[in-house]
Order: sequence, then structure tokens, then C-alpha cells
Amino acid sequence: MTQALPIKAEDRARLLLVEDDPGVRRSLQLLLRGRGFEVRAYASGLALLADPTALGAVCLVADYRMPEIDGLLILGRLRDLGWQGQAVLITAFPSARLLDQALAAGYSRVVEKPMVEAALVDAVERAVAGR
Repeated sequence: MTQALPIKAEDRARLLLVEDDPGVRRSLQLLLRGRGFEVRAYASGLALLADPTALGAVCLVADYRMPEIDGLLILGRLRDLGWQGQAVLITAFPSARLLDQALAAGYSRVVEKPMVEAALVDAVERAVAGR
């Protein structure tokens, strides 16, 4: 029986996770880390935007509705800073209008909350792969 070797931190795709609910943020962080991603988690979009190391990430996973700044504005501000990564929006308030806005803002996927873990992992893996 062969045993999988652990993935070194420098070989993991770095994700940015922005979720204002601490329990949800921690659960998503653990889920995505368990799938081999390096996850930098933030309680707000402003906290993420204040972190100069954020621009080195390959993918953003952001909640839509949060205090201070919403998920659409977070991606817009990252793009203004020159960030070119992929992005997945998560929301408990899905609508056709929000889907259109998210796609126009540059999100590649929108995942509805409460989410099935597999749906989020699939969306992130596809985004990281550029599909």
C-alpha cells in the first residue's frame, strides 16, 4: 500500500477566503486546506485589502453580503491593484441579477449557501485550473 506524500506549503495553490461569519469561515478554511489548498482567511474585505501578501494568491473565495464592503467590490478593488486571479462568490441571497453582476465583475462561479461542500470544492478547483 502506498502512502500519499504531504503537499509542501510552497506547492499549494494559495486561496483568499473572505467570510464574515467566524464559524463558516473556519469550516471553509478547514475544508479547503483538507483539499490541499493554502488558505488565507479574512473576516472582512477591508482586512484582505490591507494585506499586501494577498496579491500572491491564485483564487478568491468571497461571501457576497458582508458589512463594510461586499464581495463584488472586493474583487473590483483587487483588480484595481492588478490582481489577475480567479474568483468564486458564495451567497445566501442568490438571484439572477446577482449572478449577472458577479459574472460581469469577474467571478467565474457563484455558489449558493448553505452549500454542499462538494459544490464549493468543485468550483474552487475549476477556478484554480482556469476552467
